[in-house]
Amino acid sequence: QVQLVESGGGLVQAGGSLRLSCAASGGLIRMYAMTWFRQAPGKEREFVAGINWSGGNMDYADSVKGRFTISRDNAKNTVYLQMNSLKPEDTAVYYCKIRNLEVWGQGTLVTVSS
Repeated sequence: QVQLVESGGGLVQAGGSLRLSCAASGGLIRMYAMTWFRQAPGKEREFVAGINWSGGNMDYADSVKGRFTISRDNAKNTVYLQMNSLKPEDTAVYYCKIRNLEVWGQGTLVTVSS
């Protein structure tokens, strides 16, 4: 059973950057498309970004397009989310997920102060 562990969250000022990591263990994720979701306080979980198995195709929510970049290193069994030009509305718990499986990490909190 693949397990996902997110890291890299924290407190950052508006306009700053963070890089989230999602490390997989217990199995290889290189054949899976991967995604990042987020859940802000009092809101439903929403899709942020996705990447196919090879890293050749990515898709993003309109709210993060041009600011966030999803990538992967299959040799390290890890997926990343580079977040630039952060806004207070990006504050949320960020989760990684295998796209077509109900396999989630525990989440990492990102707080953006104004």
